[in-house]
Amino acid sequence: MHRTLLKETEVNCLVKRNWSYLAWALVYIIVLLSFVTPFMALTFSLVMIPVMILFVKLNTKTFVVTYVISLLIVNLLLGWQGMIVLAIALFFLPPVLVMGTLYKKQSSARTVLTAGTSMLLGEFLLTLVIGYAFGFNFINEFKELMHEYLKAVQPAMGGFLQPGQEDWYINYLIQMLPLDLILFSLYFVFLTHGISRFYLRRTGETIPGLKPVKDWRLPKSFVWLYFIAFLCNMFLTVKLGSMLSAILVNLMPLLMLAFAVQAISFFFYLADRNKWNKVIPVLSIVALVLFFPILLVVYSLIGVFDAAFPIRERMNKR
Repeated sequence: MHRTLLKETEVNCLVKRNWSYLAWALVYIIVLLSFVTPFMALTFSLVMIPVMILFVKLNTKTFVVTYVISLLIVNLLLGWQGMIVLAIALFFLPPVLVMGTLYKKQSSARTVLTAGTSMLLGEFLLTLVIGYAFGFNFINEFKELMHEYLKAVQPAMGGFLQPGQEDWYINYLIQMLPLDLILFSLYFVFLTHGISRFYLRRTGETIPGLKPVKDWRLPKSFVWLYFIAFLCNMFLTVKLGSMLSAILVNLMPLLMLAFAVQAISFFFYLADRNKWNKVIPVLSIVALVLFFPILLVVYSLIGVFDAAFPIRERMNKR
Protein backbone atom coordinates (compact mmCIF):
# COMPACT_ATOMS: atom_id res chain seq x y z
CA MET A 1 0.00 0.00 0.00
CA HIS A 2 2.80 2.35 0.98
CA ARG A 3 4.71 1.57 -2.24
CA THR A 4 1.58 2.16 -4.30
CA LEU A 5 1.11 5.59 -2.73
CA LEU A 6 4.75 6.44 -3.40
CA LYS A 7 4.42 5.42 -7.05
CA GLU A 8 1.24 7.46 -7.43
CA THR A 9 2.97 10.47 -5.88
CA GLU A 10 5.94 10.10 -8.23
CA VAL A 11 3.64 9.80 -11.24
CA ASN A 12 1.67 12.88 -10.16
CA CYS A 13 4.89 14.88 -9.72
CA LEU A 14 6.12 13.74 -13.14
CA VAL A 15 2.83 14.71 -14.80
CA LYS A 16 2.87 18.06 -13.02
CA ARG A 17 6.43 18.77 -14.19
CA ASN A 18 5.60 17.79 -17.76
CA TRP A 19 2.58 20.08 -17.75
CA SER A 20 4.72 22.95 -16.45
CA TYR A 21 7.22 22.41 -19.29
CA LEU A 22 4.39 22.36 -21.84
CA ALA A 23 3.03 25.54 -20.27
CA TRP A 24 6.37 27.31 -20.69
CA ALA A 25 6.61 26.10 -24.29
CA LEU A 26 3.12 27.52 -24.85
CA VAL A 27 4.18 30.81 -23.25
CA TYR A 28 7.14 30.95 -25.64
CA ILE A 29 4.88 30.32 -28.63
CA ILE A 30 2.49 33.07 -27.50
CA VAL A 31 5.38 35.51 -27.01
CA LEU A 32 6.67 34.81 -30.53
CA LEU A 33 3.19 35.08 -32.05
CA SER A 34 2.75 38.47 -30.37
CA PHE A 35 5.65 39.85 -32.43
CA VAL A 36 3.28 40.46 -35.35
CA THR A 37 0.84 42.37 -33.13
CA PRO A 38 0.97 45.70 -31.24
CA PHE A 39 1.63 43.67 -28.07
CA MET A 40 5.23 43.19 -29.23
CA ALA A 41 6.17 46.35 -27.31
CA LEU A 42 5.23 44.53 -24.10
CA THR A 43 6.33 40.97 -24.85
CA PHE A 44 9.62 41.48 -26.71
CA SER A 45 11.56 41.86 -23.46
CA LEU A 46 10.37 38.39 -22.36
CA VAL A 47 11.62 36.45 -25.37
CA MET A 48 14.58 34.80 -23.59
CA ILE A 49 12.83 33.85 -20.34
CA PRO A 50 10.73 30.79 -21.38
CA VAL A 51 13.68 29.35 -23.31
CA MET A 52 15.98 29.86 -20.33
CA ILE A 53 13.63 28.01 -17.99
CA LEU A 54 13.16 25.14 -20.44
CA PHE A 55 16.91 24.84 -21.06
CA VAL A 56 17.76 24.67 -17.36
CA LYS A 57 14.93 22.28 -16.42
CA LEU A 58 15.10 19.87 -19.37
CA ASN A 59 17.86 17.61 -20.62
CA THR A 60 19.51 18.62 -23.90
CA LYS A 61 17.58 16.22 -26.16
CA THR A 62 14.17 17.11 -24.72
CA PHE A 63 14.99 20.82 -24.89
CA VAL A 64 15.99 20.64 -28.56
CA VAL A 65 12.80 18.76 -29.46
CA THR A 66 10.61 21.17 -27.49
CA TYR A 67 12.34 24.24 -28.95
CA VAL A 68 12.19 23.03 -32.56
CA ILE A 69 8.51 22.04 -32.28
CA SER A 70 7.69 25.46 -30.80
CA LEU A 71 9.39 27.24 -33.71
CA LEU A 72 7.67 25.00 -36.26
CA ILE A 73 4.25 25.79 -34.76
CA VAL A 74 4.98 29.52 -34.88
CA ASN A 75 6.22 29.26 -38.46
CA LEU A 76 3.12 27.35 -39.56
CA LEU A 77 0.76 29.82 -37.90
CA LEU A 78 2.44 32.97 -39.21
CA GLY A 79 3.30 31.97 -42.77
CA TRP A 80 5.93 34.21 -44.39
CA GLN A 81 6.06 36.41 -41.29
CA GLY A 82 7.16 33.35 -39.38
CA MET A 83 10.59 33.51 -41.01
CA ILE A 84 11.21 36.96 -39.52
CA VAL A 85 10.03 35.83 -36.10
CA LEU A 86 12.15 32.69 -36.46
CA ALA A 87 15.24 34.83 -37.13
CA ILE A 88 14.55 36.90 -33.99
CA ALA A 89 14.06 33.76 -31.89
CA LEU A 90 17.32 32.20 -33.12
CA PHE A 91 19.18 35.48 -32.52
CA PHE A 92 18.34 35.34 -28.81
CA LEU A 93 19.14 31.62 -28.45
CA PRO A 94 22.96 31.75 -28.00
CA PRO A 95 22.86 34.01 -24.89
CA VAL A 96 20.32 31.63 -23.36
CA LEU A 97 22.55 28.62 -24.04
CA VAL A 98 25.59 30.37 -22.56
CA MET A 99 23.77 31.61 -19.45
CA GLY A 100 21.87 28.34 -18.97
CA THR A 101 25.06 26.27 -19.20
CA LEU A 102 26.69 28.48 -16.57
CA TYR A 103 23.61 28.13 -14.37
CA LYS A 104 23.96 24.35 -14.53
CA LYS A 105 27.63 24.68 -13.54
CA GLN A 106 26.67 26.81 -10.52
CA SER A 107 28.72 29.75 -11.80
CA SER A 108 28.45 33.08 -10.02
CA ALA A 109 25.76 35.54 -11.11
CA ARG A 110 28.44 38.02 -12.16
CA THR A 111 30.00 35.44 -14.50
CA VAL A 112 26.60 34.55 -15.97
CA LEU A 113 25.61 38.17 -16.57
CA THR A 114 28.99 39.08 -18.07
CA ALA A 115 28.93 36.09 -20.41
CA GLY A 116 25.33 36.70 -21.48
CA THR A 117 25.91 40.39 -22.16
CA SER A 118 29.14 39.69 -24.06
CA MET A 119 27.42 37.06 -26.19
CA LEU A 120 24.54 39.38 -27.09
CA LEU A 121 26.92 42.22 -27.96
CA GLY A 122 29.03 39.84 -30.01
CA GLU A 123 25.96 38.81 -31.97
CA PHE A 124 25.13 42.42 -32.75
CA LEU A 125 28.65 43.01 -34.06
CA LEU A 126 28.58 39.79 -36.07
CA THR A 127 25.23 40.81 -37.57
CA LEU A 128 26.72 44.16 -38.65
CA VAL A 129 29.75 42.45 -40.21
CA ILE A 130 27.63 39.90 -42.08
CA GLY A 131 25.32 42.68 -43.26
CA TYR A 132 28.24 44.66 -44.67
CA ALA A 133 29.64 41.52 -46.31
CA PHE A 134 26.36 41.05 -48.19
CA GLY A 135 26.15 44.72 -49.17
CA PHE A 136 23.63 45.85 -46.55
CA ASN A 137 24.70 49.09 -44.86
CA PHE A 138 22.91 49.38 -41.53
CA ILE A 139 24.22 52.90 -40.92
CA ASN A 140 22.86 54.26 -44.21
CA GLU A 141 19.54 52.53 -43.62
CA PHE A 142 19.36 54.08 -40.15
CA LYS A 143 20.16 57.52 -41.59
CA GLU A 144 17.38 57.26 -44.17
CA LEU A 145 14.94 56.04 -41.52
CA MET A 146 15.81 58.95 -39.21
CA HIS A 147 15.54 61.49 -42.05
CA GLU A 148 12.03 60.26 -42.83
CA TYR A 149 11.10 60.25 -39.15
CA LEU A 150 12.36 63.80 -38.55
CA LYS A 151 10.52 65.07 -41.62
CA ALA A 152 7.32 63.61 -40.21
CA VAL A 153 7.70 64.92 -36.63
CA GLN A 154 9.31 68.32 -37.26
CA PRO A 155 6.01 70.14 -38.01
CA ALA A 156 4.29 68.60 -34.98
CA MET A 157 7.19 69.54 -32.68
CA GLY A 158 7.44 73.12 -33.88
CA GLY A 159 10.72 72.64 -35.69
CA PHE A 160 12.87 71.71 -32.69
CA LEU A 161 15.85 71.35 -35.04
CA GLN A 162 17.16 74.40 -36.84
CA PRO A 163 18.03 74.22 -40.56
CA GLY A 164 21.29 72.33 -40.96
CA GLN A 165 21.08 70.62 -37.58
CA GLU A 166 19.30 67.53 -38.85
CA ASP A 167 22.43 65.83 -40.19
CA TRP A 168 24.36 66.71 -37.02
CA TYR A 169 21.63 65.19 -34.86
CA ILE A 170 21.46 61.99 -36.91
CA ASN A 171 25.25 61.58 -36.90
CA TYR A 172 25.22 62.09 -33.14
CA LEU A 173 22.64 59.31 -32.74
CA ILE A 174 24.73 57.04 -34.95
CA GLN A 175 27.78 57.63 -32.78
CA MET A 176 25.74 56.60 -29.74
CA LEU A 177 24.78 53.23 -31.25
CA PRO A 178 27.48 51.35 -29.25
CA LEU A 179 26.03 52.75 -26.01
CA ASP A 180 22.52 51.80 -27.12
CA LEU A 181 23.61 48.24 -27.90
CA ILE A 182 25.38 47.90 -24.54
CA LEU A 183 22.34 49.16 -22.61
CA PHE A 184 20.03 46.97 -24.72
CA SER A 185 22.14 43.89 -23.96
CA LEU A 186 22.38 44.68 -20.25
CA TYR A 187 18.62 45.22 -20.03
CA PHE A 188 17.75 41.90 -21.67
CA VAL A 189 20.31 39.86 -19.76
CA PHE A 190 19.53 41.34 -16.32
CA LEU A 191 15.76 41.04 -16.85
CA THR A 192 16.09 37.43 -18.02
CA HIS A 193 18.36 36.57 -15.10
CA GLY A 194 16.07 38.18 -12.53
CA ILE A 195 12.80 36.59 -13.63
CA SER A 196 14.29 33.19 -14.55
CA ARG A 197 16.18 32.94 -11.28
CA PHE A 198 13.06 33.83 -9.29
CA TYR A 199 11.09 30.99 -10.92
CA LEU A 200 13.91 28.43 -10.99
CA ARG A 201 14.67 28.88 -7.29
CA ARG A 202 10.99 28.32 -6.49
CA THR A 203 11.14 25.02 -8.38
CA GLY A 204 14.17 23.70 -6.52
CA GLU A 205 17.07 24.90 -8.66
CA THR A 206 20.12 26.48 -7.01
CA ILE A 207 20.83 29.63 -9.00
CA PRO A 208 23.44 32.01 -7.50
CA GLY A 209 22.35 35.63 -7.21
CA LEU A 210 24.15 38.94 -7.19
CA LYS A 211 25.45 40.47 -3.99
CA PRO A 212 22.97 42.62 -2.05
CA VAL A 213 22.63 46.06 -3.63
CA LYS A 214 24.22 47.68 -0.57
CA ASP A 215 27.47 45.80 -1.30
CA TRP A 216 27.84 46.82 -4.95
CA ARG A 217 31.11 48.72 -5.46
CA LEU A 218 32.95 49.92 -8.55
CA PRO A 219 36.76 49.63 -8.74
CA LYS A 220 38.65 52.86 -7.99
CA SER A 221 40.14 52.71 -11.48
CA PHE A 222 36.69 53.73 -12.76
CA VAL A 223 37.09 57.04 -10.90
CA TRP A 224 40.20 57.89 -12.90
CA LEU A 225 38.45 56.88 -16.10
CA TYR A 226 35.51 59.13 -15.21
CA PHE A 227 37.87 62.00 -14.35
CA ILE A 228 39.78 61.72 -17.65
CA ALA A 229 36.58 61.49 -19.72
CA PHE A 230 35.12 64.48 -17.84
CA LEU A 231 38.21 66.64 -18.51
CA CYS A 232 38.23 65.66 -22.19
CA ASN A 233 34.58 66.66 -22.51
CA MET A 234 35.22 69.96 -20.74
CA PHE A 235 38.40 71.17 -22.40
CA LEU A 236 38.84 69.38 -25.73
CA THR A 237 37.15 70.51 -28.93
CA VAL A 238 36.36 67.23 -30.63
CA LYS A 239 35.03 66.97 -34.16
CA LEU A 240 31.84 64.92 -34.45
CA GLY A 241 32.58 61.74 -36.36
CA SER A 242 36.15 61.34 -35.12
CA MET A 243 37.30 58.30 -33.15
CA LEU A 244 37.81 60.36 -29.96
CA SER A 245 34.32 61.82 -30.32
CA ALA A 246 32.81 58.34 -30.65
CA ILE A 247 34.67 57.16 -27.54
CA LEU A 248 33.62 60.15 -25.40
CA VAL A 249 30.01 60.17 -26.60
CA ASN A 250 29.61 56.56 -25.47
CA LEU A 251 32.00 56.40 -22.51
CA MET A 252 30.79 59.39 -20.49
CA PRO A 253 27.07 58.42 -20.32
CA LEU A 254 28.03 54.81 -19.56
CA LEU A 255 30.27 55.88 -16.68
CA MET A 256 27.61 58.26 -15.36
CA LEU A 257 25.08 55.43 -15.32
CA ALA A 258 27.57 53.12 -13.60
CA PHE A 259 28.28 55.67 -10.87
CA ALA A 260 24.56 56.40 -10.51
CA VAL A 261 24.13 52.70 -9.69
CA GLN A 262 27.00 53.09 -7.20
CA ALA A 263 25.08 55.96 -5.59
CA ILE A 264 21.95 53.81 -5.30
CA SER A 265 24.09 51.13 -3.67
CA PHE A 266 25.30 53.77 -1.21
CA PHE A 267 21.69 54.71 -0.37
CA PHE A 268 20.89 51.05 0.32
CA TYR A 269 24.00 50.85 2.51
CA LEU A 270 22.88 53.90 4.52
CA ALA A 271 19.38 52.49 4.92
CA ASP A 272 20.76 49.16 6.15
CA ARG A 273 23.30 50.71 8.51
CA ASN A 274 20.85 53.18 10.05
CA LYS A 275 17.93 50.73 10.11
CA TRP A 276 15.82 52.95 7.88
CA ASN A 277 12.63 51.82 6.20
CA LYS A 278 13.49 49.73 3.12
CA VAL A 279 11.20 51.92 1.03
CA ILE A 280 13.59 54.89 1.32
CA PRO A 281 16.38 53.55 -0.97
CA VAL A 282 13.74 52.28 -3.39
CA LEU A 283 12.38 55.84 -3.59
CA SER A 284 15.85 56.97 -4.65
CA ILE A 285 15.50 54.73 -7.72
CA VAL A 286 12.02 56.10 -8.46
CA ALA A 287 13.35 59.66 -8.17
CA LEU A 288 16.17 58.90 -10.62
CA VAL A 289 13.71 57.53 -13.17
CA LEU A 290 11.29 60.47 -12.79
CA PHE A 291 13.97 63.17 -12.92
CA PHE A 292 16.47 61.26 -15.01
CA PRO A 293 18.52 63.90 -16.85
CA ILE A 294 19.01 66.11 -13.79
CA LEU A 295 19.45 63.53 -11.05
CA LEU A 296 21.74 61.39 -13.19
CA VAL A 297 24.45 64.04 -12.80
CA VAL A 298 23.85 64.32 -9.04
CA TYR A 299 23.78 60.56 -8.50
CA SER A 300 26.89 59.99 -10.59
CA LEU A 301 28.83 62.53 -8.50
CA ILE A 302 27.67 60.82 -5.29
CA GLY A 303 28.79 57.50 -6.76
CA VAL A 304 32.20 58.95 -7.67
CA PHE A 305 32.75 60.19 -4.11
CA ASP A 306 31.62 56.84 -2.69
CA ALA A 307 34.06 54.96 -4.93
CA ALA A 308 36.96 57.39 -4.53
CA PHE A 309 36.93 57.83 -0.76
CA PRO A 310 36.59 55.28 2.08
CA ILE A 311 33.28 56.76 3.25
CA ARG A 312 31.69 53.43 4.16
CA GLU A 313 34.79 52.20 5.97
CA ARG A 314 34.88 55.30 8.16
CA MET A 315 31.18 55.02 8.91
CA ASN A 316 31.63 51.38 9.92
CA LYS A 317 34.33 52.36 12.43
CA ARG A 318 31.96 54.65 14.31
